Amino acid sequence: MIKIFKKFFDFSGKQKKRFYTSMIFSVINSVFEAMRIMAIAIVLRAVIEDTMTPDVIWTSLIIMVVSIMGSALTKNITTMQQTIAGYTMCADKRVEIGERMKYMPMGYFNENNLGHITSITTNTCENLQDVATRVILMYLQGMITTVIISCMLFIFDIRMGIISFLGIIAFLTVNRGMQKVSSKISPRKTASDIALVDAVLEYVQGIVVVKSYNLAEQANKKVDRGIDEANEICYLLEKKFIPYMCGQTVVLKLFALLMITLSVVFCLNGSMSLINALLMIISSFIVYGQLESAGMYSALLRIVDLSVDRISEIFETPVMDTEGIELNPENFGIDAVNVTFSYGDRKIIDDVSFCIPEKTTTAIVGPSGGGKTTICNLIARFWDVDKGSVSIGGRDVRDYTLDSLLSNISMVFQNVYLFNDTIENNIKFGMPDATHEQVVQAAKKACCHEFIETLPDGYNTIIGESGATISGGEKQRISIARAILKDAPIIILDEATANVDPENEKHLQDAIAELTRNKTIIMIAHRLKTVKNSDQILVLSEGRIVQRGNHDKLMKEKGLYADFVNMKNRSIGWKLG
Repeated sequence: MIKIFKKFFDFSGKQKKRFYTSMIFSVINSVFEAMRIMAIAIVLRAVIEDTMTPDVIWTSLIIMVVSIMGSALTKNITTMQQTIAGYTMCADKRVEIGERMKYMPMGYFNENNLGHITSITTNTCENLQDVATRVILMYLQGMITTVIISCMLFIFDIRMGIISFLGIIAFLTVNRGMQKVSSKISPRKTASDIALVDAVLEYVQGIVVVKSYNLAEQANKKVDRGIDEANEICYLLEKKFIPYMCGQTVVLKLFALLMITLSVVFCLNGSMSLINALLMIISSFIVYGQLESAGMYSALLRIVDLSVDRISEIFETPVMDTEGIELNPENFGIDAVNVTFSYGDRKIIDDVSFCIPEKTTTAIVGPSGGGKTTICNLIARFWDVDKGSVSIGGRDVRDYTLDSLLSNISMVFQNVYLFNDTIENNIKFGMPDATHEQVVQAAKKACCHEFIETLPDGYNTIIGESGATISGGEKQRISIARAILKDAPIIILDEATANVDPENEKHLQDAIAELTRNKTIIMIAHRLKTVKNSDQILVLSEGRIVQRGNHDKLMKEKGLYADFVNMKNRSIGWKLG
């Protein structure tokens, strides 16, 4: 249990000071709580010895008032400190997770699905901010208060102090059994939380497919299973914990009863004064009060332990080297030398070399799965190469900080993601400090200003998560406006016009022409008219460059590129791009 507390406080980072402050005031609060016993002792002594005077009354009253006011004040400080620390800690951790994810290799996101990551940033962080801080500090405060009051009992009678401590030991013995049960079941609860979040996200994201194929009943089954499993685990936790919770309460009540019984016995045999006996009887109702309440929640300590471990997993995941230099290259030519890259055991890029001069256009074509998108990802350093090097402006991309590297690159993808925000903010994602006038200018260049103006709130229109309320072509043009606003010298187009209807294609071609003017361009495309005017074409197959040259040169060669063009509409198992 001590390990859990240490792990939690180490994890709390900058908020550790607030948690420690809260604990200090918890100790002070316990002292104020114990002062009531002193006030009661003064009154009892005066009543039994018939020495009640106004001074005794005032002394007792002052001690009681100080105890109540001090207890209320320290309780308020303790609660505020732990509340602020808990919420701030989790807010900081969420921000840190977001920042760290920027530097994680893309393989992390392949291995960890959206449900897993979402569960950590929602359920797990909420467990810490809403449960962990209160459970840990409530448990510690309950223990501290009981120990301090027990120590005070030693002042009046050593035997009662010993019995009080034996009650604490018995309580901890029962609690240890509950912790063992919790350590076995809690991992199942966190796993069920992940599975439930994953099932709900999958259902919501795939709702179009579900409706289209009338799969509501089948799709609901996974969500229902997730809900049932979560319900079953929660029920099992309660079922397993209740006997131990009752055991803790019974143990504390029995020791309180033992204190009462022995106080009476010691008083009758003359080994304890009547005053002390009455004081011990009253104390028996106070000493274990907070510990009993803390014990009811102590089963959640294991969930706290697991929550810290799950969040720590993200921070322990190796990130790509961030010790680079803030570089601003003099030119933006791209060179790859003997590049090899694998996903796990599967080799995707095999000893590839190429040169893309500054302000030229290079098209990458080839069979599906040949490594085209991977090449682009290696240039942007979403992954690091296994062997060889990729350089921009004569410097290896690993020499750059990721921020300075990506500031020189804009990417437009086939599948555009837009945020649940205004159109203006989505465009400003390329330059957060841009003015409205700059946003409008970028939108005009991207041929999307006119359709934005027709929307109810214009640039302030909320477009819904992933741009659900606008068409694919409109989303694509907004993403191009975003890239135009960023004005990076290197543009990567990953099948940017692949799924666009004819009505939007001309607008997109015009937008792309504006975007790519005087830039270094790498494009993945399957439309002949998109690639034929490129300065060079790289034909990629099975991770290797099998042909390179411009359209005219490749048409004169016998190879994959010429075969595709000559066979036109016939399929040979792959397409350009």
